[in-house]
Amino acid sequence: KVEQEISGGIVAMNPDVQSINRAATESGGTAQTFLVTIPPNIHPGMTFTTSVEGQRFQVTCPPNASPGMTVRIVPPSQPSTEAAPVTQEFEVVVPPGVRPHQPFTLMANGQRVLVTCPPNVGPGQKIRFRLPIHQAAAGIKLSYNEGAAGWNRTIRVTDMKFLWVRVDGKDNNDSGEMGSTKALDTSEKFDFQKSAYVRKLVFMEGNDARMRTGTLELVNASQATCDSRLIVHNRTLISYADIASVQTKTFEDKTSWFQNLCTSQLQGDWEEGRIKLVVRRSHLLQDAMEGIMSLSRMDMRKKWGIEFMGEPGIDAGGVTREFFELVSEQMLDPDFGLWHSSQTNQQCMTINPASKISCLEDYLIYYRFFGRILGKALFDRQLIKGHLEKYIYKHLLGWPITFEDLKEQDEDYYSSCKKLVGMDDVSLMCLDFTATEESLGVREEIELCQGGSLKEVNNDNLGQYLEANLRYRMLDRVNLPLCELLLGFFDVIPEPALTVFDSQELELLLCGLPSIDMEDWQSNTLYSGSFETKKSRNQVCNWFWDVVTNDFDSEMKARLLQFVTGTSGVPSRGFSVLQGNDANIKKFTIHGVSSKQYHYPRAHTCFNRIDLPDYSSKKQLEERLRQAIVMSAQGFDIE
Repeated sequence: KVEQEISGGIVAMNPDVQSINRAATESGGTAQTFLVTIPPNIHPGMTFTTSVEGQRFQVTCPPNASPGMTVRIVPPSQPSTEAAPVTQEFEVVVPPGVRPHQPFTLMANGQRVLVTCPPNVGPGQKIRFRLPIHQAAAGIKLSYNEGAAGWNRTIRVTDMKFLWVRVDGKDNNDSGEMGSTKALDTSEKFDFQKSAYVRKLVFMEGNDARMRTGTLELVNASQATCDSRLIVHNRTLISYADIASVQTKTFEDKTSWFQNLCTSQLQGDWEEGRIKLVVRRSHLLQDAMEGIMSLSRMDMRKKWGIEFMGEPGIDAGGVTREFFELVSEQMLDPDFGLWHSSQTNQQCMTINPASKISCLEDYLIYYRFFGRILGKALFDRQLIKGHLEKYIYKHLLGWPITFEDLKEQDEDYYSSCKKLVGMDDVSLMCLDFTATEESLGVREEIELCQGGSLKEVNNDNLGQYLEANLRYRMLDRVNLPLCELLLGFFDVIPEPALTVFDSQELELLLCGLPSIDMEDWQSNTLYSGSFETKKSRNQVCNWFWDVVTNDFDSEMKARLLQFVTGTSGVPSRGFSVLQGNDANIKKFTIHGVSSKQYHYPRAHTCFNRIDLPDYSSKKQLEERLRQAIVMSAQGFDIE
C-alpha cells in the first residue's frame, strides 16, 4: 500500500505522481514533468520526438496510448552546457572564538560570504577557499546593511546558495578589506527577541502537469536557503553577482531591472502565441479563475489580452488594468470569505483561517488562482487593489518571521507571550500545548504538538511552547491556503528574482506608490511626550515635516507610512480616519523622546505612533530617520 503524501491541498496525488516525486526527493532534486500529445500514426512501442521548453526529447509511446492522446513524460536530466565559472582563491585568518565546523562570515573582495571552519583548524590559522567571480561585479555587497545586527542574507561558499545568518553587527576588521569577519549567533536555543523562522516550500509534481503541488513548513531561519541564480534552458539569466549588485541600488533601479528581466528574458515571444481571456462582468471571479487555472506555467508568462464579454474595444492597457483591480478587489472582499481585515490594521487583509468553513468546497483553488493573479500583476507591471499583512509579503520573499511579526498581527497575544518569558514559575498559569480557535460561534481546541493537550507548560519547555505558538499563528493555521497562494505566485515569478527586494518594496510593487496629501497628513497629526506643549511649533517637529515634505521623495514618504502604520495605504477619506488595531480612530502621532535614551526613531504600528528623539540638528534627524526606516524593512536591530 502506498502511503498518502502531503499535497498542496487541491487534489491528492495519484500513485504514479507520488512515485515520480518520491524518486526526485530521494535523488535530492525536484521532479519536473510535461504533457505531450501523441502524434498521428504513432502507436504503443513506437518512438517520436517532441520539443519541450526549447529542448528536444525522444519519447516512446506508452501502452494503451493512441494518436491524439495526451501523456505525461519525465524528461532525462540534461547536463549543463554552461561554462565553468571563473574563480578566485582567497586566504583568510580564522577569527577568535571560531571552532572547527563552525561557520563565520567575512568580506572577500567586497563580497559577504559564509565560510565553515575546516576540521583541525583553529583561531589564528590561515585557510584558503575559491569563490566564483563575475567580471562585471566589482565591489558587490551581499549583506543588506553593513554594520547592523540582525538577520542577514549572505552567500554560502560550498554551494553558492543564499541563506540567513544572524550577526552581532561588529566587524573584526573595520577596513572592509579581505578577511573582515562578522561573528555569528549560532545558538539554536529559543530566544524571544532573536529567534526567527523562514517558510520552506518544496515543489512537487501534481496529477496535472500544469499544476504543481508542494509542502510548506517553517524552519529555523539559519536552515533556509534560496538559489542565487536562475537558469532557463541551460542559460543563466541571473547570477548571484547580478543579484548582489542590483540589491544595493535604489528601489527605482531595482524595479527597472526586475521589469526588464520579465519582459526581455522570461516573457514568451509573439511567435509562441498570446493568451486571450474573455470574462463576464457578472461572473468575473468564476470566469477568471476557470480561465487562468487552465493555463500552464509557460502560458502565465505570455502576453495576455483581456476582454469583457459584450464590450467591444481594444485592450490598450486600460482593460487589463481594470481587470486586475476588479479581481483583486473582489478576492479580498471579506464577504467572499477567503480574506478578512487584520486585527491591528483595518487597511490590510490577511488569510481567513476559517475559510474552509465559510467558503465553497473548492476554496483552495481560489488561493492558487489569487497567487497567480499576484504573480502576473507583478510580471506585467499591474497593480492590485488592496494591501496584505506584512508577514504574507515576507512569506512570498522567504524572509525571516519573528515575534515582532506576531506583534503586528495580534499585539495582545504578543504581550501575553512576552509576559510568560519574565515569569519566575510559568507552570502557575496552568497552560498546555494547545490553541483555541473560534469560528461561526464554535470553539475548537487545536493541539500545537502531538499530545499537546496532555503536555503542561513549565519553565523547561516554555521556549518550545512559544515557538509552537509562533509557528501556528504565522503559518500552520493557514498552511493549505498559504501553500496554494505561494504555489500560484511562483507559477509566474522565479524566486531568485525577488531576492533584491524587501517586504516594503514588494508591497509598493504590488500596490503602487500612494498619493499623499501632505497638508491633510500634517493637519491630522497628534503630538505627545516632549512635543505635547508646543506641538507642531517644536523645532524638531518642524525639521521632521520639512524633511518629509521637501527631502523625501514619493518612495520614502510611502516607506515612512509603512514604518509607522504598517502599510503604505492611505484611507480613502484621508488621515482623519486612520485606524488603530482596535478599529478605532488612531491618528498619526509624533511622540517626543530623549535622544540620550533612544538613538533612532521607533515605531508603534498598532497606535500609528512614531517615537522621535529630540535631535540637535535637521541633518541628524534626516539621517537617523532614513536609517530607521530602511533597517526596519530589512529586519535589522537598530539599538
